[in-house]
Amino acid sequence: MAAEVLKKYDKESDTMLYTGVMAKIVSAIAITFSVFQLYTAIFGVLDAQLQRAVHLGFALALSYLLYPTRKSWSRTKVHPLDVLLSILGAAAPAYICIMYRELAMRAGMVTPTDMIIGVLGLLLVVEATRRVVGIPMVVVVLVFLTYAFAGPYMPGVLAHRGLSIEQLVGHLYFTTEGIFGIPLGVSSTFIFLFILFGAYLESTGLGKFFIDIANAIAGWASGGPAKVAVLSSALMGTVSGSSVANVAGTGSFTIPMMKKLGYRKEFAGAVEAASSTGGQLMPPVMGAAAFLMAEFVGVPYIDIVAAAVIPAILYFTGLWLGVHLEAKRNNLKGVPRDQLPKAWVIFKERGHLAIPLVVIVYLLVTGYTPMRAALVAIVLSIVASALRKSTRMKPIEIIKGLEAGARNVLGVVIACASAGIIIGVVTKTGIGLKLASGLLALSGGNLLLTMFFTMITSIILGMGVPTTANYVITSTIAAPALVQMGVPVLAAHMFVFYFGIIADVTPPVALAAYAASGISGGKPLMTGVNASKLAIGAFIIPYIFVMSPMILMINATAFGLIFSTVTAILGMVGVSSAMIGYLADHSKPIERVILFVGGILMIIPGVETDIPGMIILVAIMLLQRKRRTSREATAA
Repeated sequence: MAAEVLKKYDKESDTMLYTGVMAKIVSAIAITFSVFQLYTAIFGVLDAQLQRAVHLGFALALSYLLYPTRKSWSRTKVHPLDVLLSILGAAAPAYICIMYRELAMRAGMVTPTDMIIGVLGLLLVVEATRRVVGIPMVVVVLVFLTYAFAGPYMPGVLAHRGLSIEQLVGHLYFTTEGIFGIPLGVSSTFIFLFILFGAYLESTGLGKFFIDIANAIAGWASGGPAKVAVLSSALMGTVSGSSVANVAGTGSFTIPMMKKLGYRKEFAGAVEAASSTGGQLMPPVMGAAAFLMAEFVGVPYIDIVAAAVIPAILYFTGLWLGVHLEAKRNNLKGVPRDQLPKAWVIFKERGHLAIPLVVIVYLLVTGYTPMRAALVAIVLSIVASALRKSTRMKPIEIIKGLEAGARNVLGVVIACASAGIIIGVVTKTGIGLKLASGLLALSGGNLLLTMFFTMITSIILGMGVPTTANYVITSTIAAPALVQMGVPVLAAHMFVFYFGIIADVTPPVALAAYAASGISGGKPLMTGVNASKLAIGAFIIPYIFVMSPMILMINATAFGLIFSTVTAILGMVGVSSAMIGYLADHSKPIERVILFVGGILMIIPGVETDIPGMIILVAIMLLQRKRRTSREATAA
């Protein structure tokens, strides 16, 4: 079931199933890809354009072999067309490596041969994007390419002089401002190693360890399986790079348990969808976008991780409260303790599997570069697994880990390459600032309205697009408007990142919700609606950290940070109870409205809002307790 759902809703997982010689060829290419990345990480990366060209060449060659031109074609036999495209996919970036010195000497002058290779390279990236990432990303890329040529015919501020084919190809393919720009640069260094690290952690059985630990900790509580889903997805999110993959991985276990306990199909699917989507907001990996954000914002990677911690805590607190209150509202009990694994037993048997995660965080905090920390963690994941016979990886499994890492990174590489096309057009035409000016004009210079329009833009741009590409698009198109309003750059980028991610549970697209409904059997649209209600924190928290960047660790004091976090968590109680319709008793419609207002007041930093928010929350709780006590006394 999980594999079918993953293939249906996660395009990156729908690959060919080769056997025999073809399987060995693909494995050899993938393993060589990983070895190249490890070699350059250990002994030093190549010049930027060379490193990125080799990286893209491997990815294109594998993409065309693993993702067929048409879904109707055989999944076990390679088509000659795909072989040809795979060879061309390797050859087009190889041209840059072979002609590197000559291209550098020409300094932007494009020859007829360059033109042929450049156009071919662009087309290969776009087609690979269609196969690996999906149509939504292709549409965005084609819109920007069209805009590059149609500048003289555009109205008002969108008009520009237009670009010739020579100018566009030269900029997008033969500089580090287009396809071989920052996104592919980060992919060819940090991201690959972290995804390889994730592949090894998966091989060790860390995913099952997370689920078992979550079960031991929360399975017995009210609505236990739903809390297991929240906790396990949060843990998986530390290394996972996909909302849909997270749904398939943990949802195949948690959703049936939730249904068995008594949760509605749509609610069970919504819990897993919202939890898995939240995994992309959970540091340190954040769907690989954290590495890109560090480059775009110009701050150390560890600063991005630190900034993401409190918003992630608030998000998952809201989810936890949502499932808890739903369980209380419907009197759903947990799983008997004697049917659950014991936490101390799990830690004793498999706790060593988490050592690499602890170490990588320690290394990042103490000043190691992400690349060096990931290298150490990869080695440590293999060593840690060997501490017990039951988890020890065999030599063949270590080799397969290299293959799995290369396969898992393809979606990110292709998305980064196509995102580079978008960035290239933006820098060459100036459309980024024009769109930002348009948003500001539409909002009349009002910050709240600017944030609202930026939110809508980010959600639309994020629909059906993987996390990494999602962030690149939203940060390029939407974030500049907030920066122009004086919002700190990190807060602006985190704002668009949050709303781009939450598109995974926002109808009508809501890929994570659709994937969860495939497991739960519920209605996809209603699953998305329920998931959006549970994920309400993700719609509120970004507004708060833009207006008060303290929770992103920007100009924060210890007392202010602790106070703001505690009051915000209490505020999430009000908001979550308003969404579910239960606090100490079933809420009346007017009580839900009042609870929502009180919760928002407490989430907004400042004593002047915290006090009335707390009064509202306590008053409604006492009122509901009195009503429930009176009803119970009458029934007795």
